[in-house]
Amino acid sequence: MTQVYITVDTEYSASIVQRMGKDCRAENYARSISATTPEGDVGIAYQIDFMNRYGLKGVFFVDPMPALIWGTEAITDIVEPIVEAGHDVQLHLHSEWLEFAGDATPVKGRTGGNIKDFTFDDQCTLLDYARTTLIAAGAPRPTAFRAGNYGANDDTCRALAVLGFTHETSHCPGIAVSACDISLTSTDRQPLQHCGLIEVPIGCVETFGGELRHAQITALSSAELKAAMEHSRANGVDALTLVSHSFELLCRKREKINWIVRRRFEALCKAIATMNEVGTATYAANPPSVSTSCTPVSVLPLDPVRSGYRVAEQAVANILYGGS
Repeated sequence: MTQVYITVDTEYSASIVQRMGKDCRAENYARSISATTPEGDVGIAYQIDFMNRYGLKGVFFVDPMPALIWGTEAITDIVEPIVEAGHDVQLHLHSEWLEFAGDATPVKGRTGGNIKDFTFDDQCTLLDYARTTLIAAGAPRPTAFRAGNYGANDDTCRALAVLGFTHETSHCPGIAVSACDISLTSTDRQPLQHCGLIEVPIGCVETFGGELRHAQITALSSAELKAAMEHSRANGVDALTLVSHSFELLCRKREKINWIVRRRFEALCKAIATMNEVGTATYAANPPSVSTSCTPVSVLPLDPVRSGYRVAEQAVANILYGGS
Protein backbone atom coordinates (compact mmCIF):
# COMPACT_ATOMS: atom_id res chain seq x y z
CA MET A 1 0.00 0.00 0.00
CA THR A 2 1.40 3.38 -1.00
CA GLN A 3 0.45 6.16 1.39
CA VAL A 4 0.23 9.56 -0.28
CA TYR A 5 0.77 12.57 1.97
CA ILE A 6 -1.01 15.58 0.47
CA THR A 7 0.80 18.32 2.37
CA VAL A 8 -0.48 21.90 2.25
CA ASP A 9 1.79 24.68 3.50
CA THR A 10 -0.77 27.00 5.04
CA GLU A 11 0.51 30.50 5.60
CA TYR A 12 -0.24 34.20 5.60
CA SER A 13 2.06 36.24 3.34
CA ALA A 14 4.83 38.31 4.92
CA SER A 15 5.34 40.08 1.59
CA ILE A 16 1.76 41.40 1.71
CA VAL A 17 2.54 42.89 5.14
CA GLN A 18 5.64 44.54 3.66
CA ARG A 19 3.53 46.11 0.91
CA MET A 20 0.38 46.99 2.85
CA GLY A 21 1.44 47.31 6.49
CA LYS A 22 0.36 45.39 9.55
CA ASP A 23 -3.34 46.33 9.22
CA CYS A 24 -3.83 43.89 6.35
CA ARG A 25 -4.97 40.78 8.23
CA ALA A 26 -8.36 40.49 6.48
CA GLU A 27 -6.87 41.10 3.04
CA ASN A 28 -4.02 38.70 3.78
CA TYR A 29 -6.44 35.99 4.89
CA ALA A 30 -8.47 36.44 1.70
CA ARG A 31 -5.41 36.19 -0.54
CA SER A 32 -3.42 33.58 1.35
CA ILE A 33 -5.78 31.33 3.31
CA SER A 34 -9.31 31.44 1.86
CA ALA A 35 -8.00 32.32 -1.64
CA THR A 36 -11.05 34.44 -2.33
CA THR A 37 -11.79 35.54 -5.90
CA PRO A 38 -14.82 36.83 -7.82
CA GLU A 39 -15.10 33.27 -9.20
CA GLY A 40 -15.23 31.72 -5.73
CA ASP A 41 -12.84 30.59 -3.01
CA VAL A 42 -10.15 27.98 -3.70
CA GLY A 43 -8.22 28.09 -0.43
CA ILE A 44 -8.22 25.69 2.50
CA ALA A 45 -12.01 25.46 2.85
CA TYR A 46 -12.37 24.51 -0.82
CA GLN A 47 -9.45 22.07 -0.66
CA ILE A 48 -10.80 20.43 2.51
CA ASP A 49 -14.26 20.11 0.99
CA PHE A 50 -12.91 18.54 -2.19
CA MET A 51 -10.74 16.07 -0.30
CA ASN A 52 -13.67 15.18 1.95
CA ARG A 53 -15.81 14.53 -1.11
CA TYR A 54 -13.43 11.73 -2.10
CA GLY A 55 -12.71 10.44 1.40
CA LEU A 56 -9.13 11.76 1.47
CA LYS A 57 -7.07 13.30 4.27
CA GLY A 58 -4.64 16.19 4.03
CA VAL A 59 -1.74 17.38 6.16
CA PHE A 60 -1.83 21.15 6.69
CA PHE A 61 1.51 22.58 7.78
CA VAL A 62 0.35 25.79 9.49
CA ASP A 63 2.66 28.75 10.15
CA PRO A 64 1.76 30.38 13.50
CA MET A 65 4.38 33.17 13.32
CA PRO A 66 1.86 35.86 12.22
CA ALA A 67 0.52 35.66 15.79
CA LEU A 68 3.48 37.91 16.63
CA ILE A 69 1.57 40.84 15.12
CA TRP A 70 -2.07 39.71 15.02
CA GLY A 71 -2.42 37.47 18.06
CA THR A 72 -3.35 33.81 18.37
CA GLU A 73 -6.86 34.35 16.98
CA ALA A 74 -5.36 34.88 13.52
CA ILE A 75 -4.03 31.32 13.70
CA THR A 76 -7.22 29.94 15.26
CA ASP A 77 -9.06 31.16 12.15
CA ILE A 78 -6.90 28.73 10.15
CA VAL A 79 -6.67 25.81 12.54
CA GLU A 80 -10.33 25.45 13.54
CA PRO A 81 -11.78 24.51 10.13
CA ILE A 82 -8.96 22.03 9.50
CA VAL A 83 -9.41 20.26 12.83
CA GLU A 84 -13.21 20.32 12.63
CA ALA A 85 -13.04 18.62 9.22
CA GLY A 86 -10.82 15.85 10.59
CA HIS A 87 -7.61 16.74 8.80
CA ASP A 88 -4.08 16.90 10.19
CA VAL A 89 -2.37 20.07 11.47
CA GLN A 90 1.43 20.10 11.69
CA LEU A 91 4.00 22.87 12.17
CA HIS A 92 5.38 25.26 9.55
CA LEU A 93 7.55 28.31 10.26
CA HIS A 94 8.51 31.37 8.24
CA SER A 95 11.05 33.36 10.22
CA GLU A 96 10.49 36.47 8.03
CA TRP A 97 7.72 37.44 10.45
CA LEU A 98 10.28 38.38 13.07
CA GLU A 99 10.91 41.59 11.11
CA PHE A 100 7.48 42.85 12.16
CA ALA A 101 7.39 41.47 15.72
CA GLY A 102 8.90 44.34 17.68
CA ASP A 103 8.96 43.59 21.42
CA ALA A 104 6.87 40.43 20.85
CA THR A 105 9.82 38.58 19.32
CA PRO A 106 11.00 35.49 21.21
CA VAL A 107 14.59 36.08 19.97
CA LYS A 108 15.27 39.74 20.63
CA GLY A 109 17.46 41.50 18.09
CA ARG A 110 17.67 38.55 15.72
CA THR A 111 16.00 38.16 12.34
CA GLY A 112 16.57 35.90 9.36
CA GLY A 113 14.94 34.76 6.15
CA ASN A 114 15.06 31.08 7.12
CA ILE A 115 15.17 29.18 10.37
CA LYS A 116 18.61 27.82 9.41
CA ASP A 117 19.95 31.40 9.78
CA PHE A 118 19.66 31.11 13.57
CA THR A 119 21.79 29.37 16.18
CA PHE A 120 20.73 26.02 17.58
CA ASP A 121 19.50 27.67 20.80
CA ASP A 122 17.51 30.30 18.90
CA GLN A 123 16.01 27.62 16.69
CA CYS A 124 14.87 25.77 19.82
CA THR A 125 13.29 29.00 21.09
CA LEU A 126 11.54 29.74 17.80
CA LEU A 127 10.23 26.21 17.38
CA ASP A 128 8.99 26.09 20.96
CA TYR A 129 7.21 29.45 20.52
CA ALA A 130 5.64 28.31 17.24
CA ARG A 131 4.48 24.99 18.68
CA THR A 132 3.02 26.63 21.78
CA THR A 133 1.16 29.15 19.64
CA LEU A 134 -0.17 26.48 17.30
CA ILE A 135 -1.52 24.47 20.24
CA ALA A 136 -3.04 27.61 21.76
CA ALA A 137 -4.83 28.14 18.44
CA GLY A 138 -6.55 24.77 18.80
CA ALA A 139 -4.22 22.32 17.09
CA PRO A 140 -3.24 18.98 18.61
CA ARG A 141 0.40 18.78 19.65
CA PRO A 142 2.36 18.66 16.37
CA THR A 143 4.89 15.92 15.70
CA ALA A 144 6.10 16.97 12.24
CA PHE A 145 7.71 20.11 10.83
CA ARG A 146 8.48 21.75 7.51
CA ALA A 147 10.56 24.91 7.29
CA GLY A 148 9.37 27.89 5.31
CA ASN A 149 11.21 27.97 1.96
CA TYR A 150 12.52 24.48 2.92
CA GLY A 151 15.17 26.56 4.76
CA ALA A 152 16.20 24.08 7.46
CA ASN A 153 19.59 22.64 8.40
CA ASP A 154 20.86 19.84 10.62
CA ASP A 155 20.55 22.08 13.69
CA THR A 156 16.85 22.40 12.87
CA CYS A 157 16.51 18.62 12.94
CA ARG A 158 18.44 18.40 16.22
CA ALA A 159 16.32 21.14 17.78
CA LEU A 160 13.12 19.39 16.71
CA ALA A 161 14.36 16.12 18.19
CA VAL A 162 15.18 17.83 21.50
CA LEU A 163 11.66 19.29 21.55
CA GLY A 164 10.09 15.87 20.99
CA PHE A 165 9.17 16.07 17.32
CA THR A 166 9.40 12.79 15.43
CA HIS A 167 9.39 13.88 11.75
CA GLU A 168 10.87 16.62 9.55
CA THR A 169 10.05 17.16 5.87
CA SER A 170 12.08 19.99 4.35
CA HIS A 171 14.45 17.88 2.22
CA CYS A 172 13.40 18.29 -1.42
CA PRO A 173 15.54 16.19 -3.80
CA GLY A 174 13.65 17.53 -6.82
CA ILE A 175 14.89 21.12 -6.38
CA ALA A 176 18.53 21.39 -7.40
CA VAL A 177 19.12 24.80 -5.80
CA SER A 178 17.12 24.99 -2.59
CA ALA A 179 17.28 26.90 0.70
CA CYS A 180 17.48 23.55 2.48
CA ASP A 181 20.87 22.86 4.09
CA ILE A 182 20.06 19.50 5.65
CA SER A 183 23.05 17.27 4.93
CA LEU A 184 21.32 14.84 2.59
CA THR A 185 21.59 14.35 -1.17
CA SER A 186 19.27 13.89 -4.13
CA THR A 187 19.62 10.12 -3.73
CA ASP A 188 17.99 10.34 -0.27
CA ARG A 189 14.41 9.95 -1.46
CA GLN A 190 12.79 7.80 1.19
CA PRO A 191 12.14 8.32 4.93
CA LEU A 192 15.32 7.84 6.93
CA GLN A 193 16.74 8.47 10.38
CA HIS A 194 18.61 11.76 10.49
CA CYS A 195 19.81 13.84 13.44
CA GLY A 196 17.48 12.19 15.92
CA LEU A 197 14.23 12.04 13.94
CA ILE A 198 12.75 10.74 10.70
CA GLU A 199 13.41 12.91 7.67
CA VAL A 200 10.67 12.58 5.05
CA PRO A 201 11.82 13.74 1.58
CA ILE A 202 9.46 15.47 -0.83
CA GLY A 203 8.54 13.26 -3.79
CA CYS A 204 10.05 13.80 -7.22
CA VAL A 205 10.09 12.50 -10.79
CA GLU A 206 12.65 12.43 -13.57
CA THR A 207 12.45 15.28 -16.05
CA PHE A 208 14.40 16.45 -19.10
CA GLY A 209 18.19 16.34 -18.98
CA GLY A 210 18.21 13.60 -16.36
CA GLU A 211 17.21 16.10 -13.69
CA LEU A 212 14.60 15.66 -10.95
CA ARG A 213 11.43 17.72 -10.55
CA HIS A 214 9.63 18.02 -7.23
CA ALA A 215 6.12 16.67 -6.71
CA GLN A 216 4.21 19.90 -6.29
CA ILE A 217 0.83 20.57 -7.87
CA THR A 218 2.14 23.66 -9.64
CA ALA A 219 5.22 21.75 -10.83
CA LEU A 220 3.80 18.53 -12.31
CA SER A 221 0.91 17.80 -14.64
CA SER A 222 -2.05 15.64 -13.64
CA ALA A 223 -0.65 12.82 -15.76
CA GLU A 224 2.76 13.05 -14.05
CA LEU A 225 1.21 13.07 -10.57
CA LYS A 226 -0.93 10.05 -11.36
CA ALA A 227 1.97 8.21 -12.98
CA ALA A 228 4.20 8.98 -9.98
CA MET A 229 1.67 7.36 -7.66
CA GLU A 230 1.34 4.32 -9.93
CA HIS A 231 5.12 4.04 -10.13
CA SER A 232 5.42 4.23 -6.34
CA ARG A 233 2.83 1.49 -5.94
CA ALA A 234 4.52 -0.75 -8.51
CA ASN A 235 7.92 -0.32 -6.85
CA GLY A 236 6.82 -0.86 -3.27
CA VAL A 237 7.27 2.73 -2.14
CA ASP A 238 5.42 3.09 1.16
CA ALA A 239 5.24 6.90 1.38
CA LEU A 240 4.99 9.57 -1.32
CA THR A 241 4.89 13.21 -0.22
CA LEU A 242 3.19 15.81 -2.43
CA VAL A 243 3.38 19.55 -1.80
CA SER A 244 0.79 22.28 -2.18
CA HIS A 245 -0.07 25.62 -0.55
CA SER A 246 -3.20 27.24 0.80
CA PHE A 247 -3.00 29.71 -2.13
CA GLU A 248 -1.75 27.16 -4.70
CA LEU A 249 -4.85 27.33 -6.90
CA LEU A 250 -4.55 31.08 -7.49
CA CYS A 251 -2.64 33.06 -10.09
CA ARG A 252 0.66 34.59 -9.02
CA LYS A 253 -0.89 37.88 -7.90
CA ARG A 254 -3.54 35.89 -6.00
CA GLU A 255 -6.39 37.77 -7.64
CA LYS A 256 -8.05 35.03 -9.70
CA ILE A 257 -8.20 31.26 -10.00
CA ASN A 258 -5.53 29.42 -11.95
CA TRP A 259 -7.86 26.95 -13.60
CA ILE A 260 -5.04 24.76 -14.87
CA VAL A 261 -3.71 24.17 -11.35
CA ARG A 262 -7.20 23.85 -9.89
CA ARG A 263 -8.00 21.07 -12.39
CA ARG A 264 -4.73 19.34 -11.43
CA PHE A 265 -5.74 19.35 -7.76
CA GLU A 266 -9.19 17.99 -8.56
CA ALA A 267 -7.76 15.33 -10.88
CA LEU A 268 -5.26 14.30 -8.19
CA CYS A 269 -8.03 13.76 -5.63
CA LYS A 270 -10.13 11.77 -8.09
CA ALA A 271 -7.15 9.64 -9.08
CA ILE A 272 -6.25 8.71 -5.50
CA ALA A 273 -9.87 7.84 -4.75
CA THR A 274 -10.03 5.37 -7.64
CA MET A 275 -6.57 3.73 -7.41
CA ASN A 276 -6.12 0.33 -5.79
CA GLU A 277 -3.48 0.05 -3.07
CA VAL A 278 -3.05 3.83 -2.93
CA GLY A 279 -4.55 6.07 -0.25
CA THR A 280 -3.88 9.23 1.72
CA ALA A 281 -2.29 9.30 5.15
CA THR A 282 -1.52 11.80 7.92
CA TYR A 283 1.23 12.25 10.46
CA ALA A 284 -1.34 12.04 13.24
CA ALA A 285 -2.76 8.65 12.23
CA ASN A 286 -0.21 7.01 9.88
CA PRO A 287 3.17 8.76 10.08
CA PRO A 288 5.86 7.72 7.59
CA SER A 289 8.25 5.08 8.88
CA VAL A 290 11.89 4.55 8.00
CA SER A 291 12.31 2.61 4.77
CA THR A 292 13.97 -0.78 5.04
CA SER A 293 15.40 -0.50 1.53
CA CYS A 294 19.14 0.07 1.24
CA THR A 295 18.89 1.47 -2.29
CA PRO A 296 17.52 4.85 -3.44
CA VAL A 297 13.83 4.94 -4.29
CA SER A 298 13.26 4.53 -8.01
CA VAL A 299 11.67 7.69 -9.39
CA LEU A 300 9.20 7.86 -12.24
CA PRO A 301 11.29 7.77 -15.45
CA LEU A 302 10.94 10.53 -17.98
CA ASP A 303 8.23 10.12 -20.58
CA PRO A 304 8.94 12.86 -23.15
CA VAL A 305 5.31 13.03 -24.30
CA ARG A 306 3.89 13.19 -20.78
CA SER A 307 6.42 15.73 -19.54
CA GLY A 308 6.34 17.64 -22.81
CA TYR A 309 2.62 18.16 -22.33
CA ARG A 310 3.38 19.63 -18.89
CA VAL A 311 5.91 22.05 -20.36
CA ALA A 312 3.32 23.20 -22.89
CA GLU A 313 0.67 23.44 -20.20
CA GLN A 314 2.99 25.52 -18.01
CA ALA A 315 3.65 27.87 -20.90
CA VAL A 316 -0.08 28.43 -21.34
CA ALA A 317 -0.50 28.92 -17.58
CA ASN A 318 2.28 31.53 -17.54
CA ILE A 319 0.55 33.45 -20.32
CA LEU A 320 -2.88 33.26 -18.71
CA TYR A 321 -1.97 33.53 -15.04
CA GLY A 322 1.70 34.43 -14.66
CA GLY A 323 1.28 38.18 -14.79
CA SER A 324 -2.12 38.52 -13.18
